[in-house]
This record gives sequence, C-alpha cells and structure tokens, in this order.
Amino acid sequence: MDKNILVIGIAGGTGSGKTTLMKNLIERFSGDVTVISHDNYYRRHDDLPYEQRCKLNYDEPAALETDLMARHLDQLRHGQAIACPVYDFTVHNRSDETITIQPKPVIIVEGILIFENEALRNLMDIRIFVDTDADVRLCRRIIRDVNQRGRTLESVLEQYQQTVKPMHEKYVEPSKRFAHVIIPEGGKNLVALDMVMGRIARHLEEVCTQNP
Repeated sequence: MDKNILVIGIAGGTGSGKTTLMKNLIERFSGDVTVISHDNYYRRHDDLPYEQRCKLNYDEPAALETDLMARHLDQLRHGQAIACPVYDFTVHNRSDETITIQPKPVIIVEGILIFENEALRNLMDIRIFVDTDADVRLCRRIIRDVNQRGRTLESVLEQYQQTVKPMHEKYVEPSKRFAHVIIPEGGKNLVALDMVMGRIARHLEEVCTQNP
C-alpha cells in the first residue's frame, strides 16, 4: 500500500450534497485528487429490456458490484491505475466504455452505500457522512434526475416512494455510524469544508516533505 495516498469516503443520502462537497475539494486541490464513484459500479443488465431495467431497485447493495469497486480501490491504493466502468443513467445500464483512473495523493470515494460494505469502508482513511433533511434531498433529486438524466417528474417520485426512501432508511442511514465525521448540508457547510481541506492540505505537505 502506498502511504502517500489518502483515501476519503463521502457518503450520504441521494441529494444530500456529496457532489457539492466533492467539487469544492476538487476545485481546491485539482491535480492532486482523483474520484471513484459507486454509481459507476451498478450491475450490467443486458438480459433485461429497458422497461424492466426501469423497475429495478437501484438503492439496495445487491444492485452494485461493490466487490469490484473494492478491488479497484485497493489497486489505486497500491499505486496502480484502473479501468473504471461507466454507467449510463439514461438507459439504466452499464456502458461498454471504461475510464482509466490514475492513482493520486488523494482519492475520493463517493456514493450512498459505500459505508454499508465492510471491505470497502475499511479501505478508507477518512469516512465522511453528509447529513441533510429528507425534503431537501428529494427536491435536489427531482431537479437532477429531470434535468440531467432525462426522467419525468412522475417516474422520479414513484421511484423515490417505492425504493429510494425505504432503502435509505434500511441501508444508508444506519451506515452513518461508520463515519468518522458527519457534515450537515455537505459542501454548503463552510466550517466543515474548511476542516476537511485543512486535513488534505496537511497530507499533501507531508507527501511533498517525504518526496522532495
């Protein structure tokens, strides 16, 4: 394992503000940060037509190939590049493409269920849970899915009621106990953001000191 690499896990419910927090960190540290998203590890379902893929439960652990993600994260921690899968939300299926992700001094792991899996969470040095009110998260999910993922308002609300909300209560919320830090409102919490940035800055300084 490369001790010059710091792995930060960012979890929380859908629409909690994980992406905002992550974007702030990337903007601040740019070339020193790489991101691996749990969403890209949704399982391939070429055997099912689009109509059936729409009805799958995408908010339970079984929907994701987490073992593969854990292997990939372990490779990155050992300084090896990975071929990360790509998931296409507009067709509810994994793409044929992959993205080459190179290891960097800071690796951010992002997803709603990344703390639920013991093997995966044990690969993280810092685990952050973004905690946001359910109504706020729902509004953000509607805006994202309609504007960015081509969904209808009706389909977003139906999915939220049938799987997103119950799976959040069953899997996501309980995983909060594995977090080292809980941040209300994610990237909009400037005090917490400053603390996380300070920790990353100290790590990067240590790396520079050890590798002049």
